Amino acid sequence: MTNPASSTRELIHLAWPMLVAQLAMMANAVIDTAMAGRLSAIDLAAVGIASAIMATVLMSLVSVLLAVPPIIAHLYGANRRAEIGREIHQGVWISLALALVAILLMRFPGPFIAISELQPAVETKVRAYLAASAWGVPAAFALRLFFGLSTGISYTLPVMLFNLLSLALKVPLNALFMYGLLGFPAMGAAGAAVATSLDAWLMAVLAWGWCLHHPRYAEFELRRRITAPDFAAIREFLKLGIPIGLTFIADVTAFTFMALFIARLGPVVSGAHQIAANLAVLAFMIPLSLGNATSVLVGQALGAGQAARARRICWEAIRFGMSIAIVLCLTFWLGAPYIAAFYTTDLQVQAIAIPLIVMVGLYHLGDAMQAITVNALRGYKNSVVPMVIYTVTLWVPGLGGGIVLGLTNTFGPARGAPGFWLAAIASIWLVGGMMAIYLNFTSKKHCAR
Repeated sequence: MTNPASSTRELIHLAWPMLVAQLAMMANAVIDTAMAGRLSAIDLAAVGIASAIMATVLMSLVSVLLAVPPIIAHLYGANRRAEIGREIHQGVWISLALALVAILLMRFPGPFIAISELQPAVETKVRAYLAASAWGVPAAFALRLFFGLSTGISYTLPVMLFNLLSLALKVPLNALFMYGLLGFPAMGAAGAAVATSLDAWLMAVLAWGWCLHHPRYAEFELRRRITAPDFAAIREFLKLGIPIGLTFIADVTAFTFMALFIARLGPVVSGAHQIAANLAVLAFMIPLSLGNATSVLVGQALGAGQAARARRICWEAIRFGMSIAIVLCLTFWLGAPYIAAFYTTDLQVQAIAIPLIVMVGLYHLGDAMQAITVNALRGYKNSVVPMVIYTVTLWVPGLGGGIVLGLTNTFGPARGAPGFWLAAIASIWLVGGMMAIYLNFTSKKHCAR
């Protein structure tokens, strides 16, 4: 029987570079928000709204590639390593198709903007941000494919290092394009998107150039001529990847449309919500990294025929992850005024943001549970039932409840942004509970085989 302490050490060993990598990626969003907040409330709102639209489009499509780590992990655990390069080549074809869709949606964002009923000044900046972001889409897919390969073989250190390098470049690039330093034109909110796109291309070229010449990856024969599209292999890939993508669509769009509806309440409220949303996503990176590590270790254990070990890893991850979540929840409660002041000097925005930050603490407890459990289920190559749970729960009681509580008088005076957050808290707790129950059922079924 596997020692629980040993399972925890394995999780930490794999998860900590992924955590640093995820925090580095999310720090980019924090940097954009903080730097836009020092321009104007209009720029802050534009960054928040545009980044929410971009996240909806890009993450919903790129999340299909989250099928890569469990697929690679199963092959790696079963010692079928000669097949890994072929899977990555098929991932290239899938990435090209998905990237084209993402670019078109970001270049023509009319339906998203119509929902928000934006002020003309905000809409202009949002469209400019999305147009600049579209240039970086192919690089984002290339990076995700590299990260999926490295994660699946439990080699997460390069994922961390490339994300840290990207973060190191973000502030100076933002300063050049947002504020117009060194003779560059000041582009405001759109400058953050230009910086992000340039940064992504630099990292994609460096990451794949390094990967193709590193001995750790040599056995996968990635440098051989890329194989033609294999529709049978692509179909198997998409059987796992599409439900994962639809799960992300349910998750991300519920969060995005929450931001878009809140945008109707004006730039000040929208800016305050953006601060709370940034914090929620930043905190989410911890259980997400732990969940990603769980998915890989579960996949490798199942590939090696060790179902009991896979189940133990799942529950060790949940215990460890929820302990961290409780600490973060208390931090948000106690530090809300200081966190709000860090993000913006606007006192009106701070006053609205403080109670929202407190609510983020409660939200994170449910978010941590669902992040760990849904990723553990992906290690079992199980993504259909989670997709159904996410779609129904996050959209009906989640977003639907937020609209009722936040914008209508159905249950008393409209609560504005806090109404949306109350509904989000209830829905994410419901998702977390149902996912834990389903993971318990799934892991027991594999042990009984």
